[in-house]
Amino acid sequence: MGLCNIQKELESLELWRPQDRVSSEAIRIFGLERVFVSTEITEAIFERINGRSYRANSYIQPSDLRYLKLLHYDAEGNIVVGEMICNRLIEGELIAIFRALYEAKYPIERMVLVDEYDADDTRSMMDNNTVAFNYREITGGGKLSKHAFGLAVDINPLYNPYVKMLSNNSLRVEPYGAAPYVDREQNFPYKIEADDLCCKLFKSYGFEWGGEWSTLKDYQHFEK
Repeated sequence: MGLCNIQKELESLELWRPQDRVSSEAIRIFGLERVFVSTEITEAIFERINGRSYRANSYIQPSDLRYLKLLHYDAEGNIVVGEMICNRLIEGELIAIFRALYEAKYPIERMVLVDEYDADDTRSMMDNNTVAFNYREITGGGKLSKHAFGLAVDINPLYNPYVKMLSNNSLRVEPYGAAPYVDREQNFPYKIEADDLCCKLFKSYGFEWGGEWSTLKDYQHFEK
């Protein structure tokens, strides 16, 4: 990339939007510590999430949440701008984890707020979108998910589905298009395994991995 183009890219850094592709040279000049950042929920961000991923409730307030701007690589080696909302209690941990994943070029296909899908978890998962906060119940209902508190992250969910054996001996697979990825002996992009960097990093910070649960498997899911 020419110097002129890099300069233009740097000048527009504050306008970098989620899903924008950026150059490694511009990032090197600007500095990673100025890209992996956390802010409080601003009025503009609240307008994006209110009535979608956030709804008035007695358990979690906007002041409990933080907005993260991150970078990630996709499977084609592109550097992509990502965003996420999480609980303020884990903001530092998530910044450290995703920076380490970025530096290792660990592939994450997409990372935008679930509000881009009107907070529809299924649509977001089908688009292989990595998310954290979404005020919703657990799959199957009955109680609030850790996502409702911003204390869980789903990574590359299409390729790392939720799988549960039902009483009629059928499998429940979420999202619905993830059936080809239930067989974890196969090789395919974006797969999370117990010995890969993503799993090791989250577990090193005290997160549980749903891929190790006994009554069901949630291969995309890490929670505190």
